[in-house]
Amino acid sequence: MTDLPTRRSRRLAEVSQARAAAAEPPTVAIDLRAPAPVPEIVTGRRRDRERGTPTSDGTRVMGILNVTPDSFSDGGLHQAYDAAVEHARALVAAGADLVDVGGESTRPGADRVPVEVEQRRVLPVVQQLVAEGIAVSVDTMNAATAERAVDLGAVIVNDVSGGLADPDMARVVRDTGTGFVVMHWRGHSDRMYRNAEYAHAVEEVRREVELRVAELIVLGVRQEQVVIDPGLGFAKQGAQNWEILAGYERFASIGLPVLVAASRKRFLDGVGSAAGAPAKDRDLATAAISLLAAERGAWGVRVHDPAPTRAVLDVWDAWRAARS
Repeated sequence: MTDLPTRRSRRLAEVSQARAAAAEPPTVAIDLRAPAPVPEIVTGRRRDRERGTPTSDGTRVMGILNVTPDSFSDGGLHQAYDAAVEHARALVAAGADLVDVGGESTRPGADRVPVEVEQRRVLPVVQQLVAEGIAVSVDTMNAATAERAVDLGAVIVNDVSGGLADPDMARVVRDTGTGFVVMHWRGHSDRMYRNAEYAHAVEEVRREVELRVAELIVLGVRQEQVVIDPGLGFAKQGAQNWEILAGYERFASIGLPVLVAASRKRFLDGVGSAAGAPAKDRDLATAAISLLAAERGAWGVRVHDPAPTRAVLDVWDAWRAARS
C-alpha cells in the first residue's frame, strides 16, 4: 500500500508540474487581518507555578488527561466530569505546566468516535480548567472540537495527525493563532502499524514532518505556532522508537520546538521495570527520557504522572544553577 506521505509528495509534484506547463505562477491568498497572538506557553518562557513569574526556558511538562473509557494507560478512570477535573488539578499539583485533555483514544487498534461524543467528554472539562486558571491543550484530530476548545480558552491544539485527519484543522489553527503540535502520522490507530516500515526511520520521519510543516505554512499557519512531535509509538515498532529518540538532534535541527511523548508507551515495557508489568510501572523510564529530552533542549514532554518527571527536571535545574 502506498503510504500517505508518498501520496502527498506525488500530488505536490503533479501540481507543480501542471503549473509549470501552463506557465502560470502559483497564487497565494493574502489575509490582511492582524494575526492572532501565539500563546506565551508556546513561544515564551515557562512560569513559576507558585508565583506566576517567568522562570528559565526549561522544558514544559504536559500532563495527560484521558477523558475516555478505553485509554491504554488508565482504562477510563477519569471519564466522568468530576473525576477528570479532580485529576487535572492533581496533575498541576504534581508539576504539570499544562494539561492535555483528550476525548478519543489513540491507543493501537482504537476506533474513531463521533465528534459529538468527543465534545461531550472534553468541552465541559476544558471550560472548567480554564476557569481555574489552568493552561489547557486539547488532544483532538477534529477541527470542530479544536475550534470550540480554543474558544473556551485552550491555548494549544495537540493533533496526532498533524492536521491530516481533518482538512479544516489548518484553517482553525491559522485563524485562532493557537499553538499547534504537529505529530508525525501515517494513518489512524486501527491501521497505523501497516505503515511502520522504514529503511532509515529517523531521516524518513524527519522528512515527513518537514513536509507536513511546509504544507501547513502554505495554508497560512505561522511557523511560530508550530511544535513538532516525532510520534513515538505511532506507526513505529519497538526499536524504531529508540532510533527516533537517539536521533533527537535531527528533529531539533528543523528549527522548531520539539515535544517528546514517550510516557508509558509499549516500547518501554521491560526497560527499568519488569516485562509485562502494568503501564504505570513505566513512569521511571518515562522520567529518564524526560530528563534526556530536556538536556537536549526539548520544548516539552508529555507524561501521565508529572511527579517523577518534575522531580528529575528540578534536580537538573538545581545542578545547572549551581554551575552558572
